[in-house]
Amino acid sequence: MQIDLEGNPDFGEARVQMDSGERFRAASGAMNWMEGDIELKARLLGGVATSLARRVLGGTSLFITEYTSGGDSRLALSHAMAGTLVRTPVTREGLLIAGGAFTGCTDGVQLKTRFGGFKAFFSGKGAFFIEAAGAGEVIFGAYGALVEKELDGELVVDNGHVLAWEHTLDWKLGTTGGFKNTFFSGEGLVMRFSGRGKLWLQTRHLAGTAGWISPFLRG
Repeated sequence: MQIDLEGNPDFGEARVQMDSGERFRAASGAMNWMEGDIELKARLLGGVATSLARRVLGGTSLFITEYTSGGDSRLALSHAMAGTLVRTPVTREGLLIAGGAFTGCTDGVQLKTRFGGFKAFFSGKGAFFIEAAGAGEVIFGAYGALVEKELDGELVVDNGHVLAWEHTLDWKLGTTGGFKNTFFSGEGLVMRFSGRGKLWLQTRHLAGTAGWISPFLRG
């Protein structure tokens, strides 16, 4: 299998070339085009109960799509929002990917859903994260530009700008302070990271963009 990223940093697209018998899994609706002998199969991620909860609380699809190649074939995928695509190896320790950022992964990666708590439901990123572990590669998408940080200490990040982080980091979701700070600073929920590991952040926040556009849509 060969994976190439095209169109970064503005409109990233992952192009996957597969030989016979190889499989690639992707978020529902991520496929742009495909050619060759490819079989598609929709699969629930995390079982029926978890998938339904993820749909209701997180607003994300119940399904992922599995692409199996019957010969020399090609598949192109993209993230829902315009921006940079990230391709990174996954190890046994794994990493967590924010809701809606996951785009695809190779066959050796095991995917699970992890509930972020009811605070995450009000965060604008969904209440569920994708946990990716095993051996292989994972692709996820940023809205806007990508920022990679190697953390050795502590970092506070606006929740809407978090894409993914390694399992070696401790994290918790909280507020910036008391009632006044939370509701009047414009910085409601944040994620507090500590330890040593890697984070991937995005420079834009979809909820922020929607809030900026909405006054112009009123009749």
